[in-house]
Amino acid sequence: MPAKPRLRPAERARIQAIFDRFAAAEPHPKTELEYRNPFTLLVAVVLSAQATDKSVNKATAALFQVADTPARMAALGVEGLSPFIKTIGLYNSKARNVIALSQILVGQYGGQVPLDRAALQALPGVGRKTASVVLNELNVEPAIAVDTHVFRVSHRLGLSTGKTPDQVEAELMAKVPEPYLTPGAPLADPARPLRVRRPAAEVRDLRRLRPLPLARAVRGSVRSRNPRPRGPLRGRLRMRISTAAQKSCSPESAAL
Repeated sequence: MPAKPRLRPAERARIQAIFDRFAAAEPHPKTELEYRNPFTLLVAVVLSAQATDKSVNKATAALFQVADTPARMAALGVEGLSPFIKTIGLYNSKARNVIALSQILVGQYGGQVPLDRAALQALPGVGRKTASVVLNELNVEPAIAVDTHVFRVSHRLGLSTGKTPDQVEAELMAKVPEPYLTPGAPLADPARPLRVRRPAAEVRDLRRLRPLPLARAVRGSVRSRNPRPRGPLRGRLRMRISTAAQKSCSPESAAL
């Protein structure tokens, strides 16, 4: 695991608060991919590349009823597998990879999935991100799979400045509080909360770790419901918003 960087106490507290909030909102994050065993998890993750989890689950619901072991999958062959996954993007190349890795698992590993990063990444169609998802989901080792969402949100929250997924992964592994990188911990998959699509206001709130100013929140809600006023009406509306914000921030309203 990368050495923890030297952070200022305020920054360390900010990062701790971010992941504390994630843990409170989603105490036991799990992959949205549906699987039965380590092999079906591996296949589902391979199929999910450049595809949605929902589309993969729809395809594998029927597939795993027929082939949920490497031997059964290899017996299907590419021609037998393709009809099950033809609704998933790049299904031709994915079918070849799934059949090839299934044959390797049968021939070299006795039909078992090797829970070792190097062995996993040597399989056809399995890269670092796929191996990280499998190892983390099965509580083998803490790992962060950096996809497009994790990459973007990590930058927006000030958790990383990395230019590549590998750099972002290294920075996150070094900065995520250790209790959340322990297998079986409440937040065993730190990447899962970062991957969830969140409203822009919530991301800003997490980045600043302070509530959205009330006046701005009220002004934003008014603008979302009505077109921007012009002339004298615009000035009167601003006064009403300002008055409403001041009343809401008054001691009397705070006691409610």
